Amino acid sequence: MRYVIIGAGAVGGTIGVRLAQADRDVTLVARGAHLDAIRERGLTLRQPDGDVTARLAAIDGPDDRLLPADTVLVLTVKSQDTEAALATWVDAPVAGGGTAGERLPLVTAQNGVANERAALRLFADVHPVCVWLPATHLDPGVVVANGHPHPGMLHIGRYPRGADDTDRAIAADLTAAGFVAPVREDVLSWKYGKLLSNLGNGLQALLGEDIPDALVERVRGEGVAALAAARIPHTSPAQERAERGDLVQQRPVGGADRSGGSTWQSLARGTGSTEVDHLNGEIALLGRLHGVPTPANVAVQRAVRLASREKIAAGAFPLAELEKMIA
Repeated sequence: MRYVIIGAGAVGGTIGVRLAQADRDVTLVARGAHLDAIRERGLTLRQPDGDVTARLAAIDGPDDRLLPADTVLVLTVKSQDTEAALATWVDAPVAGGGTAGERLPLVTAQNGVANERAALRLFADVHPVCVWLPATHLDPGVVVANGHPHPGMLHIGRYPRGADDTDRAIAADLTAAGFVAPVREDVLSWKYGKLLSNLGNGLQALLGEDIPDALVERVRGEGVAALAAARIPHTSPAQERAERGDLVQQRPVGGADRSGGSTWQSLARGTGSTEVDHLNGEIALLGRLHGVPTPANVAVQRAVRLASREKIAAGAFPLAELEKMIA
């Protein structure tokens, strides 16, 4: 199979370079200075055991050429960019007739749980991935991946349920590329479990590493209550720890630990948008649908949007102001 990685940032860049190292056919989709850097000097993946630079085909979207019928589209943009990416690729023509939306598998290797439903409106064949992959993208042409001894764990299955031969073939390629890639018929329960973990992303983006434990517990507790009211199953921290074990640990790269998670990176890069409305915002949505108060998650949403809009540095939001917003 040939892979088109739509969003060659932290997650997409790591997956793309590792697949290419395993002799899979990979095309990266990027934009701006990052695309220019990849075209000029390749994509450098910095890892605990050394750096590698891959010279890969890099584009900014579909062109006039037909997509081969064995193409897999891997969506790795942040959730706020999903709809634009889907609209860009859904009508891309495929060799032998038809469009990408009609004929090609779409893999959603993203945080959050709203991407798959959005994708299924346009793509007939959607494959969610629960992403445990500690990586950072701050500079054009460079991705830092701290996972060791494996770069990440990527559970894959079908949407809305089940698993098939496509999942198994993709998982085999990811395994060859060094990832741990379990095929799960209940992959959404893993994604909802990851969502609960990701509720802390906004707190880290706002406050850095000095986050009161009580605040972390309150944000997660609201999430657990909202999922329970909605009767949505999810994995537990104990299940996740048992699954991950020592397979994906975080190690320094170049003597430095990982700077911060995905939302932290958006603030640090000053992108002007974050995925908070698809993480904490998902809990706010479920809370409103099912009568569960979620003031802490709503406040995190609001504060991250404010920090993004006002260009407040990652980790520099006043704790007292956030607590006031919650109250």
